[in-house]
Amino acid sequence: MKAAIMGYGTIGSGVYEVLDKNCKSVEKKAGEPIEVKYILDLREFPGSPVEKLVIHDVEQIINDPEIGIVVETMGGTKPAYEFVKRCLLAGKHVVTSNKALVAANGTELIRIAAEKNISFLFEASVGGGIPIIRPLVESLGGEEILEISGILNGTTNYILTKMNEEGWSFEEALKRAQELGYAERNPEADIEGYDTCRKIAILTAVATGKEVNYEEIPTQGITKITSMDSSYAAHMGAAIKLFGTSVNKDGKIYLEVVPVLVDAKDPLYAVTDVFNGILVVGNMLGASMFYGSGAGKLPTASAVVGDMISAVRFGDEPEKIGWSSEKLEVHPAAELSRKYFARFEGSERAKKEAVAAAFGDVKFVTLEGTDEFAVLTGEMTGGEFDSAAAKVGGLRQKIAARL
Repeated sequence: MKAAIMGYGTIGSGVYEVLDKNCKSVEKKAGEPIEVKYILDLREFPGSPVEKLVIHDVEQIINDPEIGIVVETMGGTKPAYEFVKRCLLAGKHVVTSNKALVAANGTELIRIAAEKNISFLFEASVGGGIPIIRPLVESLGGEEILEISGILNGTTNYILTKMNEEGWSFEEALKRAQELGYAERNPEADIEGYDTCRKIAILTAVATGKEVNYEEIPTQGITKITSMDSSYAAHMGAAIKLFGTSVNKDGKIYLEVVPVLVDAKDPLYAVTDVFNGILVVGNMLGASMFYGSGAGKLPTASAVVGDMISAVRFGDEPEKIGWSSEKLEVHPAAELSRKYFARFEGSERAKKEAVAAAFGDVKFVTLEGTDEFAVLTGEMTGGEFDSAAAKVGGLRQKIAARL
């Protein structure tokens, strides 16, 4: 089958490399060769092996009957949405790694693909090279998914790892992440949690079969996490992670993106550096853990090529994803009861009675040489915590805790 790649950046070039290096394996698994005929990009690539494949007009892809499958690795929604939609309407399979596109337009694009009996696949949009979309659709298809909790962004996980393990400040860790190429020059999407938000929305849509508006998900990034928070975490034998969480409780779906304090008993505690980890809990299976490279050229490209193989193999009998246009009612996860780690100004001695009166039984945590103290509360909702903290006064930080 002839293929086109739209966007020849890091991931697009990786897809070409995987198809080239693993061509025999790809052909065997797909049942036929997959040959790249076009590469759509604004740039030229003189002297490159792909020089003669480069085009600048998407119409060549849309109007060429030889092109049976299109890979979209441009990123963003403009012009990716228009290009992908037109390719699908032209009867071409589409595979994408673009979480922004899937989160914003997945419902419509999946519907068009179903109407045309073709594939719209997006394994690489969440977790890079980690298989998670297909397991949710197929391997765990008989499960009622009770929870998905994930470290879904390698940039923030690297930053928090350096803060947790080496005592770096947020600013120091971010600067180093940018120097290493883990963080963009404008890191807002990562550090404010927007990237994780889109990914947990996609996973929830796949798990529930309903459309999830990612803009309704309460989202807090890591910009307010300080080295003092990390010092307390280390003192407690714990670490701070940025979680995307989806919980199915009593028929309601609770969602959020927030920093969470976890200890060594939690499977996600050991997910460090730029790696991703996703914990899925089913009502029959129990807990299942998915771990690996959550980004990067070849891991992500590997997932894209895996989807290409599936699309070619299934042909006009594509996989059914089960993502409908029915809209999911999003409930804030802060409505659920859980523990909280909180820092208060002042001394434990001076505020011990006030803390006990407001929170009941808590665990006190102190660090020498500070003008504050911390507590680990019992199970309570976010609203109950806020009310209790107001009675104590002087709240400096609150972080959800899984301890």
